Amino acid sequence: MTDQLTTVDGPADAPVLVLSNSLGTTRHLWHRQLPELSRHFRVIRYDLPGHDGSAAAAGPYTVDDLGRNLLALLDKLGIERAHLAGVSLGGMLSMWVASHAPERVDRLALICTSAYLPPAQGWHDRAAAVRANGTGPLVEASLGRWFTPAFHQRDPELMKRIGIELSNVDSAGYAGCCEAIAAMDQRDSLPLITAPTLVIAGADDPAAPPEHGQDIAARIPGANLWVLDQASHLAVLEQAETITRLLIEHLAGPTHPHLRGMITRRAVLGDAHVDRTVAATTDFTADFQDFLTRYAWGEVWNRPGLDRKTRSCVTLAVLTALHCDNEIAMHVRGAIHNGLTKAEIAEVLHHTAIYAGLPAANAAFAIAKKTLEEMDD
Repeated sequence: MTDQLTTVDGPADAPVLVLSNSLGTTRHLWHRQLPELSRHFRVIRYDLPGHDGSAAAAGPYTVDDLGRNLLALLDKLGIERAHLAGVSLGGMLSMWVASHAPERVDRLALICTSAYLPPAQGWHDRAAAVRANGTGPLVEASLGRWFTPAFHQRDPELMKRIGIELSNVDSAGYAGCCEAIAAMDQRDSLPLITAPTLVIAGADDPAAPPEHGQDIAARIPGANLWVLDQASHLAVLEQAETITRLLIEHLAGPTHPHLRGMITRRAVLGDAHVDRTVAATTDFTADFQDFLTRYAWGEVWNRPGLDRKTRSCVTLAVLTALHCDNEIAMHVRGAIHNGLTKAEIAEVLHHTAIYAGLPAANAAFAIAKKTLEEMDD
């Protein structure tokens, strides 16, 4: 479903995820997350007033106005409850909805955003300048805040596209949103948020520095905070893979063990392997495959005590010791996906030989060697 304001992707029966953009960007901001998110969620993207051709009143707006617009969008689409994820101003609106209508929010992700962003006069000055001269003069300075210098060098085509999107934003809509930020102070309402919350900040973000994320996480009960290195304000583009992984792991949550397990299983073993396993599932194996996905991948592989790289080391050692030759190749691939190098895999098998025996390790080395050569090919 697509119109001027809203785009919907993903399975109609999947959990709903609403993505909200930052000031000056469009719903295309999420294009690097969309392929993976839309596999697991019904993803709704929408534009702020005046962005990408959406309608814009003269303003000024408030965060309350924009938050009510988001609730109205959910009502229009017949959605009673959804996950919310927002960048910058999109995060501000997501916070507002989560604190004022907590029954509508399942899980919450706040990316490079603030609950309070003074000085107000700076926002009023920017609104006045945009009403007089448009958004074009903002492009150079905005791109400087939104991305690290290294990323500018790495992806100049993206810089060009994002700059064009900003220069095309309607002046009234952009200025009205500036005035909404100027008037905003949500700090006292954050403790009202009941949705499990993930806060992500960019270590190099001058627009919403990490301290702002720390303050949000401290005020929302039970919130978790991640600070990403080598990331500025639009971390969803600069650290796209990491943001995607963090979102999926957070949004799947413990209340969806099969979904959480399938996401982890695919991340470790790869889509091709999991797709083959799913295609080969029969009535005889279906319950076991569901148990395996929920318990092993959805719970144990997601426990916080060990990272995935360490879990791959343990798994390879145990499979070698138990002579589970039919499982070793699969987990060699998984170990590579989890960040182990060939040298580290060899070291794990070498170490295992001392405790599990040379014949077991020798067989595992042969399987691992063949698997790694196939992966290289």
